[in-house]
Amino acid sequence: MGPPVQQQQQQQQQQQQQQQQQEEQQQQKHQQQQQQQQAQQQQQQQQQQQQQQQQEQEQQSQQAQQHQHQQEHQQHQQQQQQQHHHHHHHHQHQQHQQQQQQHHHQQHQHQQQQHHHHHQQHQQQQHQQQHQQQHHHQQHQQQQQQQQQQQQQQQQQQHFLQFVV
Repeated sequence: MGPPVQQQQQQQQQQQQQQQQQEEQQQQKHQQQQQQQQAQQQQQQQQQQQQQQQQEQEQQSQQAQQHQHQQEHQQHQQQQQQQHHHHHHHHQHQQHQQQQQQHHHQQHQHQQQQHHHHHQQHQQQQHQQQHQQQHHHQQHQQQQQQQQQQQQQQQQQQHFLQFVV
């Protein structure tokens, strides 16, 4: 029971770094705040994937590093494209596109992400940003999602620590 606790602690540190980057992005993008409510709809989908993510922390720790580079890439593409897309209608379609493009990304990222759905959404999101204008909701919703992840992992750490003690 000891090793899972250590892995969760490492994972928290990596996610905190991502959170700081995303908070900086949020300050630069005031338009994202308008779409915050719709982003919460997607949180329900990702909460289910969180449970899978916590079971595969070894894979996740490798992907979290790739993650930060991709977020920097998303910043530049997103700022240009989101200015043209203010409609909330497409957001519901976007949920379906996420699920479809996850399968597409499984083929490319097959070694690291075969079982890891939450990070698939992060990386496949880059594809949507290059080809679509709605993508911009996803990144903001991930910001909230990572904050929730930390809370859930801290709770699970407490459970693990109780078992260890």
